[in-house]
Amino acid sequence: MRLPVIAKVLGLLMMLFSLTMLPPLGISLLYDDGQWQRFANGLMMVMFGGLVVWLPFRRVAGDLRVRDGFLITTLFWVVLSVAGSIPFYLSNNAPYTYIDSLFEAVSGLTTTGATVITGIDSLPESMLWYRQQLQWLGGMGIIVLAVAILPMLGIGGMQLYRAEVPGPVKDNKLTPRIGETAKALWYIYVALTALCAFAYWAAGMTWFDAIGHSFSTVAIGGFSTHDASIGYFDSALIEMIAVVFMIISGANFALHFMAFRQRSLRAYWQDSEFRFYFSILAVVSVVTVLVLIYTATLGPTKAISKGIFEVVSIATTTGFGAACPPNLTSTHC
Repeated sequence: MRLPVIAKVLGLLMMLFSLTMLPPLGISLLYDDGQWQRFANGLMMVMFGGLVVWLPFRRVAGDLRVRDGFLITTLFWVVLSVAGSIPFYLSNNAPYTYIDSLFEAVSGLTTTGATVITGIDSLPESMLWYRQQLQWLGGMGIIVLAVAILPMLGIGGMQLYRAEVPGPVKDNKLTPRIGETAKALWYIYVALTALCAFAYWAAGMTWFDAIGHSFSTVAIGGFSTHDASIGYFDSALIEMIAVVFMIISGANFALHFMAFRQRSLRAYWQDSEFRFYFSILAVVSVVTVLVLIYTATLGPTKAISKGIFEVVSIATTTGFGAACPPNLTSTHC
């Protein structure tokens, strides 16, 4: 195990992650919500920590082995969670304990979507953006982003890629170079996010809500900028847009790459995994809608939109909600 090389890469990754606090810092300045210093302090703390780890080993050279990749990935997710919790803990509008802050960061980065925050609607815009951004980064995996960047710094990323990416995708490079493969996956991820945000905005969301929900939709994580989640908007169109992008985002991203390269949608239906995935969603959605109509729980129109929405949200592990219980207000949903 090459500890100096591991420390060098870990330090670089920490410095890379510190830069992700720039967008919420800019949002704070744009909305004048008084949080920019918290993000500036968080950025400097994480950047300094990464610099301290990287500096002693900056001249160390060597390739990473498989076990080195696993160790770096494990350590980085731990360090990333701690670093990600800093803005939550420093925020003067979020009186949480450090454990609460760490929980929120881990939930976002792992795209779990659980939260300890109540009164989400009243949070500063920069904190709302930061929550959504954490989930977006965790959706594709910031390690995969790092793999796309590390070759420019003279560090191979194949072992990190194998340690981070699940399933058979890790053993099949989409392009000859692993760095190009990582870039291709992120290009698809960013493009889907942009399309999703535009669709939400066109359907009636504000640009802030549209971008924020596109982050968590494509990451299939479920964070929202409102306590009532997607139910806040009470829009069948928005729910169906979410359904489309949740289905797309829940599929294998290698399929998206193949479909784009072949300029054909046949790649999806030729894949047995995707056929099974889509068939299960379709069958369960039909059954759910019929049950809702038969039991008179909802009218036919709402049964279709909300039934399909909830099935896809649950099956893809996104976790968005489309409606509040009748005894609760939308701000407590």
